[in-house]
Amino acid sequence: MCGVVGFINLNKRKINLKTLESMTDSLAHRGPDGRGTHIDNFIGLGHRRLSIIDLSENAAQPMRLDQDNFVLSYNGEIYNFKELKIPLEKQGSKFRSTSDTEVVLHSLAKWGVSALNKFNGMFSLAFWDKKNKLLTIARDRYGVKPIYYWRNQNVFLFSSEIKAFLKHPEFKVNVNEEALVEYFTFQNTFSNDTLFKDVKILPPGHFMQIFLDREMEMNVKQYWDYNFEEEKVQKTKEEYTEECDKLFKQAVKRQLVSDVEIGSYLSGGIDSGSITALASQSFKNLKTFCIGFDLSSASGLELSYDERKKAEHISYLYQTEHYEMVLKSGDMQRSLPKLVWALEDLRLGQSYPNFYASKLASRFTKVCLSGTGGDELFAGYPWRYFRILKKESFESYAADYYKYWQRLTPDKSREKLFAPISSKIKYVNTGNIMKNVFSAHHKLETTRPQDYINRSLYFEAKTFLHGLLVVEDKLSMAHSLETRVPFLDNDLVDFALKLPVRFKLKNIKQNIKQDEDAIAKRLKYFRKTSDGKIILRKVLEKYVGKKHAEMQKQGFSGPDASWFKGESISYVKDMLLNKKAGIYDFFDYKTVKDMLTEHTQGKHNRRLFIWSLLNFEQWIKLFVKKEFEN
Repeated sequence: MCGVVGFINLNKRKINLKTLESMTDSLAHRGPDGRGTHIDNFIGLGHRRLSIIDLSENAAQPMRLDQDNFVLSYNGEIYNFKELKIPLEKQGSKFRSTSDTEVVLHSLAKWGVSALNKFNGMFSLAFWDKKNKLLTIARDRYGVKPIYYWRNQNVFLFSSEIKAFLKHPEFKVNVNEEALVEYFTFQNTFSNDTLFKDVKILPPGHFMQIFLDREMEMNVKQYWDYNFEEEKVQKTKEEYTEECDKLFKQAVKRQLVSDVEIGSYLSGGIDSGSITALASQSFKNLKTFCIGFDLSSASGLELSYDERKKAEHISYLYQTEHYEMVLKSGDMQRSLPKLVWALEDLRLGQSYPNFYASKLASRFTKVCLSGTGGDELFAGYPWRYFRILKKESFESYAADYYKYWQRLTPDKSREKLFAPISSKIKYVNTGNIMKNVFSAHHKLETTRPQDYINRSLYFEAKTFLHGLLVVEDKLSMAHSLETRVPFLDNDLVDFALKLPVRFKLKNIKQNIKQDEDAIAKRLKYFRKTSDGKIILRKVLEKYVGKKHAEMQKQGFSGPDASWFKGESISYVKDMLLNKKAGIYDFFDYKTVKDMLTEHTQGKHNRRLFIWSLLNFEQWIKLFVKKEFEN
């Protein structure tokens, strides 16, 4: 796992080595084991290395081939690299390392961008083809590894993280007000925009090509997308269960390839528990990691947020070397500057527990397995899927889904909330932003309830899962930790996409909307339906037990609804009720104050809104006011 960085001088001036090295070193946390640069006139590539497979200098990057005609700066792991090496060797490729990096380099040199569909793993990369004066930037199918880009008339920048751009003299930080509205609508960005004006994230399953001999022509193309579509000839439940089990075991085994020790997160849920169960068969005393919460000031159903007992039970069953960290209310505020500096690209969820989980795991290992992806692919959030029983036009469907989808701030309060920038955002249409996620589904024939649920699963994978992956990458790499996601193995994903909805959900005709913040309603829903992940639960019960496999879905979150009204209230007020706070260049003070009062008085649970405000205020301090976290 590594950091990719580079730039092209569009004005064709020679690359400044000191600038390239400074940008590269800004990603030292992603790769403390080595640094490299490559300059070819007015294009420069940089790389920071976290050594995982082939720890020798033979695997150092940027990696060169054919007298520097091909150069690669690559971040990720390709788990099928040994299989790909066989046909490459038959075609004459000679290898000097045992790394997956060299296989990626030869694959791109031999097969071009068609190689991207052959890779089973996670990656972002920059590949320089000197002969054809062509730079290719690419990202894996699901978006496990991010890559960002920015340009003006003089320079084109790209990097695994936006903070590298701060080291280039041409780059200036400006707030993207339209993206701010998007973030405070969805607590995520569904487009490829970021809060940094003109900084884009390359979408998952896409590549960009820059042709230097065609006046710097730039093209972005998609090479893969999710296609949730049921098989026409369907199998029995037993056959699907058997196949799912085989593919799940295969996925975990594939992702155990490493020349360093591997550990596993163990949250108490069935996904991480089952991964731990399988990984422990290959590693004696597998190290596992869990985050718990001090619940002494929590109330109501937040008392169920600490899952340490469930994790400890799985650890006992599989004899893992188990480590835990217990978070208190003050840990959130202590982590916020470092968390926001690491994240940069603000995304969903209250992610400070993830920050501490990565910090804990990084003390003991360089690689950690994660259960991310199981819920999104196998329908683990049944209350969120928009179900329709009759055929609707695409336009009406998209409009109705937008009304159904829970938003951080309702449209009716947008004008008041964003009063200071109202003239700049009056043309922002968040409904269209959401509709654009479904652009590939515009002409699909959708008539049955299961077809509409598959649309919802597509939406979740493109937005919610992608947001989780961005968070996971940034917060793990902030601690020089590689996170692997076995549920996003290509073969297992392909199986999940074709699996009939009736083997994921029971109540496909029952549309029950739940408030994400109203925990009691969500649990009431589960008690009523006991729904979601039918086949996957059946598979995983053999690893964690039937009782554990039938547990209700529990998100990874602290008891912040209570803390924001109690132990953290002074911190929240100091940050958000200061009229000189940076957020009030964008938000109306009275509207924010009224929304906070609603939370503290128990009238409305606004924990996610408060968390997002805290993040944005800290983001302004770090990136706009330049109180950099160095």
